[in-house]
Amino acid sequence: MTDTAYQKCINPDCGAEFECRAVTASFKCPKCSELLDVRYNWDRIGVPDKLSDFSRRWACRDNPLDFSGVWRFRELLDFCEDKYKVTIGEGQTILQQNDAVAKYVDMQPGRLFLQYEGLNPSGSFKDNGMAAAFSHAKMVGANSSACASTGNTSASVALYAHSCGLKCTVFIGSGRIAFGKLSQAMDYGAQTIQIQGDFDDCMRQVQDVCIRLGLYLLNSLNPFRLEGQKTIMYRIIEQMGWDVPDWIIVPGGNLGNSSAFGKAFYELRQLGLIERIPRMAIINATGADTLNDLVNNKKLIWNDGRVDRAIIDDYYADLTARGFSPHTCASAIEISRPVNLKKCLRAIDVCNGVVRAVTDEKICDAKAIIGKHGLGCEPASAATIAGLRRLRSEGLIDADERVACVLTGHPLKDPNLTINYHKERQGQFSNLPIEAPNDLEEIIRLIK
Repeated sequence: MTDTAYQKCINPDCGAEFECRAVTASFKCPKCSELLDVRYNWDRIGVPDKLSDFSRRWACRDNPLDFSGVWRFRELLDFCEDKYKVTIGEGQTILQQNDAVAKYVDMQPGRLFLQYEGLNPSGSFKDNGMAAAFSHAKMVGANSSACASTGNTSASVALYAHSCGLKCTVFIGSGRIAFGKLSQAMDYGAQTIQIQGDFDDCMRQVQDVCIRLGLYLLNSLNPFRLEGQKTIMYRIIEQMGWDVPDWIIVPGGNLGNSSAFGKAFYELRQLGLIERIPRMAIINATGADTLNDLVNNKKLIWNDGRVDRAIIDDYYADLTARGFSPHTCASAIEISRPVNLKKCLRAIDVCNGVVRAVTDEKICDAKAIIGKHGLGCEPASAATIAGLRRLRSEGLIDADERVACVLTGHPLKDPNLTINYHKERQGQFSNLPIEAPNDLEEIIRLIK
């Protein structure tokens, strides 16, 4: 193990530890096949006494690591030397206070904040994780990479792979990816393989391919990727004047973000850098609601790491027996077998979290509201606002609590859905274009 960081199995009955340079193709524990964490020897790292000390790096904008919204916080993910760290300017994102959207969800003015990750280089939050994962890839000498994707991962992997000289292959489900995202993977030079199946099929195949060919896996099974995604929470705290919100709301797909966020808050509290941990709400789409079903109906819990595997196995066996394949307009979270399920259960435990599911109709309406009032986003992002509206109606979140919703991606990730919603009058907030004759008086008459 290195002086500062190591990998550790999350299974408390195993707890095997490995140095950061030790890589298994699947990023699972070679002793028990469970997920791995990146852990730190904090007493050997120069962590600042308070979070606001990170502010000084804004004065060093000519330093690429200080400019990065990931590596600006590098002491909190100190698993490799600076010479390996990869950055293309990720993390220049904003936390927007939005009273118009707050009114839609029945929140008081000044209490709702939208963390807009669509400003990342590839247009989604994935770039935070790729900056960290590709740094690890460089450290271990990888030369070829692969991922399975519903879209955003493929775009981000392709961009980062070719920015640091790695070959890249992405696996997508046939007909299961938004064209805006597919266009990025192709444009950034990735080899794209369409599997006749859904994301879960692609996920199984990419793990086997990485094992057979020794490729570096970039899905969120990779614990180093999740280290980069922790920094989304650091930036929210930063933009709130180094204070934490009352709630974090995040879409739930493969559950990498929620897992990373829970880990971030646990570590910050452990280090004494925050006094309290915010609550977290994870929002599924009803057409891909595995987490919601397992937590709320099957009562699956973290249980100090001793998760009842039989509940999961029985649930997945039933999905297979029914030939179930998830379907939602929010393609980024169209996943029925999330690989970070157990880590997410831990995050729910750490953050006293809740899980809900919302319909595609509610997601599309929320997306239109977000777009109308300042920030467009991809459909999965809008699940946060739809979920918040539901939690407000339940009375679980108070109108005066400070809530930060993570908007995961840019609206041009899935332009077809946006166009169809408005042109085909699919929701109450549809905004149709008006056809007009080529006549000045008629045009003036139409302008409201």
